[in-house]
Amino acid sequence: MGDFDLGDLTGEQIEKVLQFQDLTGNEDLAVCRDVLLRHNWNLEVAVQEQLNLFEGRPSMYAQDSRVRPPTVVDEANARIYFSPEGSPNSGGFFSYLMSLCYNVVTSIFQLIFTLFRRNVRPVSLDPVQDVVNFIRSYEEQFGTNHPVFYQGSYSQALSDAKQELRFLLVYLHKDESQEIDQWCRNTLGDPEVIRFINTNTLFWACNIKSGEGYKVAEALRVGTYPFLATIVLKEHKMTIVGKMVGLVQSSTMIRRMQELTEEYESSLSTERHERAQRQVNATLRQEQDDAYQLSLKADQEKERIRLQQENESKRQAERERAEKMEQEAMLERIRLHKEECLQNLLEEPPMNDPSCCHIQTCVAGQKITRRFPSTCKVQNIYEWIYGQPESPNTFRIMSFNFKEIYPNFKDLTLLDAGLTGRVFVHVQNDEEEDEEEEEN
Repeated sequence: MGDFDLGDLTGEQIEKVLQFQDLTGNEDLAVCRDVLLRHNWNLEVAVQEQLNLFEGRPSMYAQDSRVRPPTVVDEANARIYFSPEGSPNSGGFFSYLMSLCYNVVTSIFQLIFTLFRRNVRPVSLDPVQDVVNFIRSYEEQFGTNHPVFYQGSYSQALSDAKQELRFLLVYLHKDESQEIDQWCRNTLGDPEVIRFINTNTLFWACNIKSGEGYKVAEALRVGTYPFLATIVLKEHKMTIVGKMVGLVQSSTMIRRMQELTEEYESSLSTERHERAQRQVNATLRQEQDDAYQLSLKADQEKERIRLQQENESKRQAERERAEKMEQEAMLERIRLHKEECLQNLLEEPPMNDPSCCHIQTCVAGQKITRRFPSTCKVQNIYEWIYGQPESPNTFRIMSFNFKEIYPNFKDLTLLDAGLTGRVFVHVQNDEEEDEEEEEN
């Protein structure tokens, strides 16, 4: 495995790399990462693409249908069982020697035949169909009394065995093998063998004449048949821990399988513990992430409310500032208007002018007096009162006894309004009346 730093990836990406490794059997983390990167970290698409490559299915990235099956570790110390010693009367050693010579001679002839014939290598277009065809052919020839065959490709069987933490028993079938009929009927057909295999393993089998069987035989470097290989997850790698070649009695086969399962069950237990720990860690990380997200959302909501309140305060202050400026501007306009009204008043007549009218009134508690020509307009009196700094902005001039109102008509003169001599007028503040009406 090349140098690879998990620190370069996020927690979610590391989890996907490990899942991809479990599902595909690829032990090179750097390769797993690169495949996921090529598929934009889409785990499902990356795994399906990799399985398609293993199974020889057409792919948009690689169109070679003869891709080798996934590599498994072939341990140097894996147990290899050859044909068993025979009974005392069976000449077991000589039977083994004869079988070995037969297989060697057959292999030599096959090699020579291969050298002088083109395109003898079978190509698998559909690995699953190769397996299904073998199962159908096996049952037609030897009957249905056999262990449950795994109906899928070799890659799928490896993936399921790794995912389910089970032993995978691989059987490669060769029609030309001398002992094949006895092997299939007596050994694989034995009820105890069937029970043991179905209980303790996934059982995958294929004929080496098919493309799928041929690929697996090459990958496992098989030379003698019948051939059995026991594969199990060991130290995170699918590893061949035992091989059985040649004819074997059912009792011997069961004993050997029991030895292997008992010896390597600890590897599966270790992996189960590690997976459970990874699941606990993943759950803990998810809970921490969820708690962090909740806390983050709560903080974001608090910050949103704070900003909303702050912005509302700013807007309120801005509105109040604008209202204040508008009020000040209005008061300034009124002040200037009052000054203008006083400046535009007619010149006050002399005190000895018998035709003038003496007007008296009170504005904000202060008594004010002024003389006006009898021919001036009532509007001039309004302008004089309005021009006082403390006068109301809107008002009416009424007689002293409040019975008569002197309207502010432009063409109405004092004489026409009956204002002659000395007259005291009352200033009625219309703003106060409006406020009282609003309160009522």
